[in-house]
Amino acid sequence: MTNKTLLDRLSRLGLPLMNAEESLDVKKTLADVVKSRDPRLWEGFPVVLLNAAKDSNFDLDDLNSKLAAADKKRLRALLLLSLALYEHYHLSTPWMNRFKAAFSSDEKTAVKRLRTSLANSDPLQVGHERFDAERLKKMFELYFEKEAKATKAQKEKYDELSLEHALSQLFSPKQKELLKKKYAGEPLTKTEREYYSRTVRKKVVALANAGLHRMAQQLAQQ
Repeated sequence: MTNKTLLDRLSRLGLPLMNAEESLDVKKTLADVVKSRDPRLWEGFPVVLLNAAKDSNFDLDDLNSKLAAADKKRLRALLLLSLALYEHYHLSTPWMNRFKAAFSSDEKTAVKRLRTSLANSDPLQVGHERFDAERLKKMFELYFEKEAKATKAQKEKYDELSLEHALSQLFSPKQKELLKKKYAGEPLTKTEREYYSRTVRKKVVALANAGLHRMAQQLAQQ
């Protein structure tokens, strides 16, 4: 049997499928947040909901079925709060649109009222609880910052791997090493300078040709 500690370490190194932990039940987690009746957890409900909705098994009706009557009302109120916050930040997804399509006139009015409170940074009344608009927005913006950083890191890693692959198609390992050293401004030995000038630079000049670049782009799309 694979060592759990090893799986945990592999997960930290970017292999989440190797995680030894059981998969997260997003509906149960959301239901537990609602049932907690903890205002601090409720403040984070819009963020948790947005992340939970990324799960392919996410189903609002199924989530609702896990709650008692009183908690169903609390869930509805938290959903309205979440939608108001999403609209404040101009967020829209298919599941949000489906949810809003079933709104009653009172619920539409409630969301509009909550949006106005958010825009004016006024306290928000949700059921019997009052929330600080600035705290809600700050928590949500912090989530966006983390998402943006994660997305940027993923893109940078992809670009790095893509560049590495492209270089490998055109240059030998030694040529690629010299190219990187030259690009980084690192000193080359006399032998390296001669080899770079005689062989590698010719390829670099060819790659920099605008006509060749246009031709390659057109051919790559065919």
